[in-house]
This record gives sequence, structure tokens and C-alpha cells, in this order.
Amino acid sequence: MSSLNKIKHRFSSPDTQVELLGDNEAIGIPTFRDKLEGIGLYPLKPTGIEIFQVNVGKMCNQECKHCHVDAGPDRTEIMTRDTMQQCLDAIRDTSIKMVDITGGAPEMNPHFRWFVEEISAMGKSIMVRCNLTIILANPKYRDLPEFFKKHKVNVVSSLPYFTARRTDAQRGDGVFDKSIEALKMLNEVGYGQDPSLKLDLVYNPSGAFLPADQAGLETEFKHKLLDNYNIVFNNLFVITNLPISRFLDYLINSGNYDDYMNELVHNFNPSAAFDVMCRNTLSVGWDGYMYDCDFNQMLDMKISSGSNHISEFDADSLESREIRINQHCFGCTAGAGSSCGGTLT
Repeated sequence: MSSLNKIKHRFSSPDTQVELLGDNEAIGIPTFRDKLEGIGLYPLKPTGIEIFQVNVGKMCNQECKHCHVDAGPDRTEIMTRDTMQQCLDAIRDTSIKMVDITGGAPEMNPHFRWFVEEISAMGKSIMVRCNLTIILANPKYRDLPEFFKKHKVNVVSSLPYFTARRTDAQRGDGVFDKSIEALKMLNEVGYGQDPSLKLDLVYNPSGAFLPADQAGLETEFKHKLLDNYNIVFNNLFVITNLPISRFLDYLINSGNYDDYMNELVHNFNPSAAFDVMCRNTLSVGWDGYMYDCDFNQMLDMKISSGSNHISEFDADSLESREIRINQHCFGCTAGAGSSCGGTLT
């Protein structure tokens, strides 16, 4: 039976999504495990923990069509200060280099600035996934560019395209103009120009297809944004849409699910598989539970280690764990590969 006929409604349950992904064998798609075994990479194991990714809440001022977090203004899940403190205690004496703070709009967490200040005091590098429009959403956020600058935060922001029509179609009416204004504010304090103030953009395809070449897109984005708006930035991260949450909902409702999964499998890249982000990244959810990656987090696939809450953080155990996989992992290994930091090969 076609996957389209199995489910017709919006996915509210991670278990339902995992069940559907597991049905892929019925439509003739090999498992991700099969592919890893074929290149001698199963079981998939970490190479270490270099990046500590923390989702501080699903509340967001936007409700983007492709959002795998299913974030929005109506979400109430938010990380408490106590859980943030557990995160700080866990990484304090480790070799973890980077803390990647995400959401939702992470800045909407009432303890966001305190968390950044504490991480900065440790001497760790900080990356914040900023949706740009949050800077203009309320006067209390207007000083975010200066706050980011003070703590040398690497700002990473989604910009689906360099035109209003395509950006607003994916992220909502008026988002492009607000994003341009926010990017100018970041440029004004030195982002994209001062080597210590990195400003990176993120591109996701708008439909059921793999993204174009990252280097080519980056050149085009830089040219268009500079010529049309006098905006500069450092890198463009091209990320493949994974078949989960809102994008999975789109694939099912548009009848593209089976074809998209076949496309991901057909373009499996062994080189990308060796460098998938779950091998050097640990993801922590708003409630403190740990995951192999941000996508597993949205499917509620907690780490396989016996202790899966940040309050029980054990670096040795985590670095020897077996990484949990499912069919959505094909999204990270298709074509040039995909990670939170862009393409892999």
C-alpha cells in the first residue's frame, strides 16, 4: 500500500512518523542500516563530542512551512534555567568546543541571555540559530546584534532565497523584508566583516528535491544580496529537508513521499555517511533529554546510552554509544550530504 494512503492528517506524534519511516521496506526501499553495513559503517559510532547542540524551546515568532521542529507561537515547550544549569555543569570540564543554541526562536527563552553569558564565560564558542525576524519582533530584542557581538556569537540564520516571493512563500508574508533589515543591523555592528563576527545563512529547498551545489548557491546569494541590499555574510549552509514533521506532512499531502524517499536512497553517498553530524554532535532537548542529532530529537529517538538525560551526562559512555538510525537518515547522506553546518562532501 502506498505510504500516501496510510496517513492523511498532520503528524502530531513522533511515534507515528517513526512507524511510517519503518514502512519504507514495503515500497522496495532498502534500510539505512543495509547501506551502512554495505560500507562497513554499522553500527554507527561517534568520533567524539565536539558540538553540543541545545534546543532551548519550541516557541517561535514564525511558523515556517518546512520547520522540522514544528515550532510556532503556540508552542509552550521551554527549557528551564535548572536544565540549562545542568547543561553547563555537563560540559564545563570537557573538550567540547562549540555550543549550538537552537529553537524555535531561542531568544524567546527568558533565560537565553544568561545561558549565553555563562557559556561565554567558559571560553566555549557559541552558535545561535537566529531566524532574523525575532530582532524586529519586539523592542526588547532590538539590541540582539550588540549582545551577539559582545559574546562573539556565530549567528546562523535561515534565508530561503534572495527574493521576497520565494522567502515569504516558505516562511510567511513580510519575512523577507524583515530579514533584510535584520541582516543590515548585524552588518552595522560588524557581522560578516569583522573576522571574529561570523554571519552564516541557511538555505533549504522549497520542494521535494535535493538542494543545488552549495558553493554555487553561496556565490549567487553573495552577489545578489550585495548588489541589491549591500549585505555581506560569511558562509551559506545548504541543508537537505528531512522527511519529518511539517516537511513530512507536505510530502504526504502532495503525494511526493515515496518519490522523495527513493530520491534520497538513490543518491546515497558513502563519503557523506562517514561524516554525518551525529558522529561529532550531541543534541539536547528542551526537557534535558539527549539525542544523537536534532532530527532524532524531533522523532523522540533518545540516545541508546543507559543514561539519556543531561543530569546523568557521562562523556565516556556517550562517546562509546551506538547511534540510533532510521530511514530519515538518508536525508543526511544524499548527494553532497547534509548537516547543520551545510554539505559534507
